[in-house]
Amino acid sequence: MKKLIYPIFSTLFMFPLFVYPNDSFSVEIEALRLIMKEYKKNNLEISKTKLISPSYMAYKQDECNAKVEVTENSGLLIKSMQSFNVNICKKEIQRDLDN
Repeated sequence: MKKLIYPIFSTLFMFPLFVYPNDSFSVEIEALRLIMKEYKKNNLEISKTKLISPSYMAYKQDECNAKVEVTENSGLLIKSMQSFNVNICKKEIQRDLDN
C-alpha cells in the first residue's frame, strides 16, 4: 500500500494545483471570440450545406487591436482567405480588403 501512495502524492507536489491563464494572449483570444461568433452567425447556412472548416489565426497589434485571418478549407483545398481588423475595446470588426 505504501508503494502505491508514495508515487501518487509525490506527483501532486510536482504539478501546480492552480493554473492561471496567460494575460499576454488576452487580446488575441478576445479577438478570436468576436470573429468566431460573428463568422458562425453569418455563415451557418453555408457551412451546413458544404463541408467547409474555417481556421483562425490572430496577431496582436496593441492593447486593443488585433488582426485575425480566417482561412476556409475544404479537405486539402483552400477556398478563401479573409482578414479582419478587430478592436476589442470597442468590440468593432472591420474587414481588411488588402487580400
